[in-house]
Amino acid sequence: LGARQAASAMALSGVRVLELAGLAPAPLCGMILADFGARVVRVDRTPPSPVSTDTQGRGKRSLALDLKRPPGAAALRRLCCGADVLIEPFRHGVMEKLGLGPEVLLQENPRLIYARLTGFGQTGKYARSAGHDINYLSLSGVLSKMGRKDENPYAPLNLLADFAGGGVMCALGIVVALYERTKSGRGQIIDASMVSLVSRKVGFL
Repeated sequence: LGARQAASAMALSGVRVLELAGLAPAPLCGMILADFGARVVRVDRTPPSPVSTDTQGRGKRSLALDLKRPPGAAALRRLCCGADVLIEPFRHGVMEKLGLGPEVLLQENPRLIYARLTGFGQTGKYARSAGHDINYLSLSGVLSKMGRKDENPYAPLNLLADFAGGGVMCALGIVVALYERTKSGRGQIIDASMVSLVSRKVGFL
């Protein structure tokens, strides 16, 4: 098969994804979807970097919008009207403040899957807090399982919560939501909390 024929034969061929630029988890999620044939457009902040060093940009297109200005926010709303998935990596309340929350975008496109990928989720006392991989591992209990008994835990060699609990699990949630949409015809909100999702894995240690 040629490259174009191979892409059209992939499982997520025809799925249109908008990925708002963020740190490691969201780019990994978008890359996984692109690897399976989805058309992923990364929405960068302005001004965009002249040289991209993002190793998770494979298979994606990109554009730059200033979402803090009305023209940029309006442009994203138009894009979402024709999209299947939006990957949003900001802390709770940021998108609502910009007038781009799920209650707005799902009203304009009821089939949209609005995936919110954050450290602590959309509810609870940490919902508006910044965090890092090591924080998520600590709160989930995973960090306590790393290392020898009666010694301090070891830092993981990679971003375990960001990647395994964040990007990978969010991509799985999106695929499940796409399948559910074939039956209901409706999109939905995915609340992917890295602390909650990596906590599911500690039970198997």
